Amino acid sequence: MTVAIQDRAAARVAAVRSRAYTFPTEEPESDGTLTWDSTTMIYAEIDAGGRTGIGYTYADAAAAGLISGMLAEALVGSDAMQTGACAAKLWAKIRNNGRCGVAAMAVSALDVALWDLKGKLLDVPVCTLLGQVRDQVPLYGSGGFTSYGLKELARHMARWVDEDEIPRVKMKVGRDHSCDRERVGTVRKAIGNDAQLFVDANGGYAVKEALAIAAQFAQAGVVWFEEPVDHRDLAGNARVRAMAPPSMEVSNGEYGYALDDFERMISMQAADVLQADVTRCGGFTGFMAVDALCHSRNIPLSSHCAPYATLHAAAAATSLRHAEYFYDHERIERRFFDGADSPRDGALAPDLSRPGIGLTFKAVDAIEFAV
Repeated sequence: MTVAIQDRAAARVAAVRSRAYTFPTEEPESDGTLTWDSTTMIYAEIDAGGRTGIGYTYADAAAAGLISGMLAEALVGSDAMQTGACAAKLWAKIRNNGRCGVAAMAVSALDVALWDLKGKLLDVPVCTLLGQVRDQVPLYGSGGFTSYGLKELARHMARWVDEDEIPRVKMKVGRDHSCDRERVGTVRKAIGNDAQLFVDANGGYAVKEALAIAAQFAQAGVVWFEEPVDHRDLAGNARVRAMAPPSMEVSNGEYGYALDDFERMISMQAADVLQADVTRCGGFTGFMAVDALCHSRNIPLSSHCAPYATLHAAAAATSLRHAEYFYDHERIERRFFDGADSPRDGALAPDLSRPGIGLTFKAVDAIEFAV
């Protein structure tokens, strides 16, 4: 059933639901500044016109309460076809709770669900609604946690290249500075000389430490240095960017929640490549706004995490270079969503035969992990 665009009353939001699920990791994991042993996904549903749109984010379980409570109040009765107006209502509703963090992640999940719903009401894929510009989205494999020993690290990183044919991989650094050079060298040997090697410090270095280690990383052919210092220290990131080896790009942006966050990174010259996360930056609406900003400034864009939630926006983003295929998230999404197909030739392609974002949540399979 397709709802005629003229029949706007049939597309009114009837209900909004959310639930949190916590999935344990295979073993304790860590990066340069954080350790964890589980990942919590916030799943959201929106009903309108006999269809249900779905979206999700990775956040604290508190986000589910925001979605089912105040944000549901803002959406119920709204025209689901007017995704822009719905997004504006959501942002207005969270004003007194802060524009960033958990509140922004709750809004992001609902924005993805709204676009999924609109695609289902019109019986078209979301990438078609957004204006698809590519058939496939190039990936980079992402993992290589600092909790891994050298053998496990090498095996984990080589899998992206050998099994999934992804020609670029990213590993974590910044926890034990004395070991980072050896760990990077180990990964370089494991993936060969043809694959691109990225590192992510998650803000684990001070500026001078980052500059010193960048020179060492460059000898192993590292071409991407993510958050070398704290992501909020834009001046420090700008300094590392200006003084790093010319072959090495500095990236930042995964904690961008609003468009002005990305504008400040550009103004401060704090990154060569911006990263936007659809589960944090306002869903597809926010992601496409960041893409337009990047396009206007001739700055490449890379998506952060949640690869299958991101796919349709990534396929429509003019400035996109590649998408992050993050181990914790792809493992969850491929297990609990029908339609989350394996990469082919190092890329993901949206299924144009499926309306919306092309995913169906396997709620029965996930019930044991419900919070």
